[in-house]
Amino acid sequence: MRAEARIDLDAIRGNIAAVRARVGSAAVMAVVKSDAYGHGMVPCARAAREAGATWLGTAVVEEALALRAAGDTGRVLTWLWAPGDAFEDAVRADVDISVSGLWAMREVVAATRAAGRPARVHLKADTGLGRNGCTPAEWPALVDAALKAQADGMVEVVGLWSHFACADEPLHPSVAAQLTEFTALLEHAERCGVTPEVRHLANSPATLLLPESHFDLVRVGLATYGLSPVPDVGDPAHFGLRPAMTLVASLAGVKRVPAGHGVSYGHAWVASKETTLALVPTGYADGIPRHASNTGPVLVAGHRRTIAGRVAMDQFVVDLGDDEAAAGDEAILFGPGDHGEPTAEDWAVATGTISYEIVTRIGVRVPRVYGGTAAP
Repeated sequence: MRAEARIDLDAIRGNIAAVRARVGSAAVMAVVKSDAYGHGMVPCARAAREAGATWLGTAVVEEALALRAAGDTGRVLTWLWAPGDAFEDAVRADVDISVSGLWAMREVVAATRAAGRPARVHLKADTGLGRNGCTPAEWPALVDAALKAQADGMVEVVGLWSHFACADEPLHPSVAAQLTEFTALLEHAERCGVTPEVRHLANSPATLLLPESHFDLVRVGLATYGLSPVPDVGDPAHFGLRPAMTLVASLAGVKRVPAGHGVSYGHAWVASKETTLALVPTGYADGIPRHASNTGPVLVAGHRRTIAGRVAMDQFVVDLGDDEAAAGDEAILFGPGDHGEPTAEDWAVATGTISYEIVTRIGVRVPRVYGGTAAP
């Protein structure tokens, strides 16, 4: 084993159970985009389903179709579309389609004609995030077009939704403004005759902090994988969550070097005294941030260390001082923190990013190894 990401599927099941306990009658969508935030889409989707997630969410249609190819038959919503995407394949596979504008509605209608069956669509409103979604000014026209397509038997309007910009800052003025805007757009659509199965707005932070945003369905991405989307409010345990990924590597070498010995490119770190260096065979090609140079935390030989020198494409070095280790010993880059190892949040703080990026960027050279009940 050079390196591996150990995925605890029981943690994922427990995280979904913890979310379900918070949201009352609202359904739960486990967001499994980007290979389940780097954890492995199909095994994590199955674990989430087993724990009661009645919906799955993907960004792009290829992800949704991969779920279908793996045997998933439940509700799946895909929301990031571009002209010419595989709308027809999605319709044939019974994948719910998010529609944010008239161009997308036209493509969906064309796809339903080709597929010979109606599409299930969710109309998405931009209530203040400024990314995907129909603006309030264009909402009436989109609702009208959707209702016409529904009357023609082309679509079923099954969802109305939007996405928060600042739910991780619950006192931010945009949060209340988006809730108000979303409610108004819902009321307009429903007055016009839309009868959605689900209305949904809450992402992970809103699910944990804003019960008034739960509506009929919550969409949990980061929380599914046991990381806190609001670390300033509480760590995972505060919300009943457990991190599912532990990233480990085997030391590829250990050696004693004299004072003045430089480490890695540019000699950004130089030994101030005789010391022992350990080589960890992972680098930025595996998703280790180069920004972790001289800052990234690693547990080696029972103690936390800091990366010495620059992270290279395939490897980095830690300074062990006078402690002993041997090639083949385990280095834990991050995990739940049970044994004193760093967490993904620790890595996020050390590199000036967010824990979402730390786990999602772990590359394909690092195999995922699954543990927990009924692991594949």
